[in-house]
Amino acid sequence: MTKPFSPACENNKQPILKILNHAFAKQKHVLEIGSGTGQHAVYFAKNLPFLTWQTSDLVINHAGINQWIADFPTANIRPPLAIDLVSIQPITENIDAIFSANTLHIISWSLVQKFFDMVNKQLAQNGILCLYGPFNYQGKYTSASNANFDLWLKSRDEHSGIRDFEAICQLATKAGLSLKEDVEMPANNRILIFKKVN
Repeated sequence: MTKPFSPACENNKQPILKILNHAFAKQKHVLEIGSGTGQHAVYFAKNLPFLTWQTSDLVINHAGINQWIADFPTANIRPPLAIDLVSIQPITENIDAIFSANTLHIISWSLVQKFFDMVNKQLAQNGILCLYGPFNYQGKYTSASNANFDLWLKSRDEHSGIRDFEAICQLATKAGLSLKEDVEMPANNRILIFKKVN
C-alpha cells in the first residue's frame, strides 16, 4: 500500500503549528478528529513534544495513519482510535484539547451537530477546541476560490459544503464553548479557537 499524501497538509502544517503552539500551550492531551492521512499528526506531535497526540478516524483510514506514524515515530503520538460520528463511543482519557482540520465541510450537517455533541461530552473543563478550514460569514463566501470549492464539494456530496461561522458558533455555545479567537490563515482558511467554559 502506498502511503497516503495530501499536498494541502504539507502546505498548511507550518501556519497551523504556529497557532497550535500558542493555543495548546497549557494543554496536555489532544484528540485529533479526522486524522486523514496522518501527516498533520506526525508533524504536530514532533513539534509539540509537551502534548500527547491521539489520532482518530474511520477505520478505513487507519492503515495510512499508522504508516506515517511508523515512518516518523515520536514518543508522544498514539495510534488511531476508531471514531465514527454516526455512533460515538466514549473515550476514557482526560482530553483537554481537540483539533480538527478540514472536516466540517466534508461531513453532513447532522454529523457536524454530532461532532459538537462529542466535544461537549469529551472535552475537559477549560479545554481548548481548534477548528481549521474555510468558513462563510453572514452566508457569504470569503473568496471566489471558496465559492468554487463549495460547488465542487456539493457536486460530489450534496450534504457537504462550507459551513457558516455563525452556525458553528451557535453549536459551540450549546456545547458549553466560548469563542476565544478567529484567526485568518493562508489560502482563505481560518482557525477557530474555543474554550470549554461549562
